[in-house]
Amino acid sequence: MKHISLLLISLAMLFLGVSCTTEEEQPVKGKTLTKSSVDGVIQKGPFINGSSVTLYELSDSLVATGKVYDAQISDNYGSFQIDDITLSSQYVKLKADGFYFNEVTGKNSASRITLYALSDLENKSTVNVNILSHLEYQRVEYLISKGLTFESAKKQAETEVLKFFSIIKEDIQSSESLNISDAGEDNAILLALSVIIQGYRNEADLSDLLANIISDFKNDGVLNSQELGTLLINDAKLLDLPTIRKNMEDKYALLDNGAVIPDFEKYVNQFVTNSGYVFTKAIEYPKISAKGVNVLYGDSLHFTSMSTPTKYSLSANVPVGASLKIVIKNGQWYYGALPLPVNWTISTYDDVKQEQVYTVTTSGENADVVILFEPGSHTIEYYENNALTPTRVKQIVVTDDFAGENP
Repeated sequence: MKHISLLLISLAMLFLGVSCTTEEEQPVKGKTLTKSSVDGVIQKGPFINGSSVTLYELSDSLVATGKVYDAQISDNYGSFQIDDITLSSQYVKLKADGFYFNEVTGKNSASRITLYALSDLENKSTVNVNILSHLEYQRVEYLISKGLTFESAKKQAETEVLKFFSIIKEDIQSSESLNISDAGEDNAILLALSVIIQGYRNEADLSDLLANIISDFKNDGVLNSQELGTLLINDAKLLDLPTIRKNMEDKYALLDNGAVIPDFEKYVNQFVTNSGYVFTKAIEYPKISAKGVNVLYGDSLHFTSMSTPTKYSLSANVPVGASLKIVIKNGQWYYGALPLPVNWTISTYDDVKQEQVYTVTTSGENADVVILFEPGSHTIEYYENNALTPTRVKQIVVTDDFAGENP
């Protein structure tokens, strides 16, 4: 009996010992973060009504926990709202997939694109998804894997992205706080990036460019590929900024939400001026075209008149997004109505100014037309890529003799 009693007493003491463990020694439970809603806007240009938004809960190391919330964009402003969210972590990733308003073309996209954003919901309930949040997100993941805090990784990645767009602004807000339809320098930067990245690309080319930039950039925070830099500068240099502003203002006027399109133009121009990337999309003027010796070619200055058998042309190869206007002044000349001019819109001859304007109708296509000159001196002005003043001027001399010809 004593042995049994001792055993019972020992078991009782063990039970009491366990049951009396202090509160501090209890296993630490994960915290719960509740939000009545998480909202924001999805923007490239604004995503259109019905596009999908998914919120993924992430661990402290940004690994998906498996908890997911789905929603849809509810208007053409790109707005979304996800209600009644309960999380065990403050970190989330948002994925947006859908059609969007293309600010360069002024039309909705023909295909869908996908954008991401990472955010800490501890002290916020609004998360915007945009080009900057998308470009930085894999870099943030990499930096956190190397030991940086979420806040430090976000700040570093954002600064690094801006740097290869020739922008330095240490106090810029976090990417998920920015909005292309609000005033302010930070929002102007976001819209400039959106415009530069878009360029004259279709959705497949845009997605490919984004993926390649992210892959190049994520491990060292530098855009190493000169080819990618060239893709960016090629379209940025040809952008029609006044038209883009009008497209944006017209779009948001329809939405009637008091939007203010920020001063994005200065940051696009800053990129064009300071980037150092190699521009390879210049307008080309072939020496000889299908319709004759090209008067626009190089430094050719001396030509023979229409009384000689030599055929001349105005010919240019204009890349997609580029524009060209040629103004011919002084004297008399004639363009060939047959064969028909190719890709030129030609004004009537101004008898008072003695000039005529030749404008390339569609970029991405060759422009060519037969032209014949009367003897004399003529001025040719080149207005490339929406220039308001001539980008080049040359004087040509036309004579009746073959000796003066300089094709």
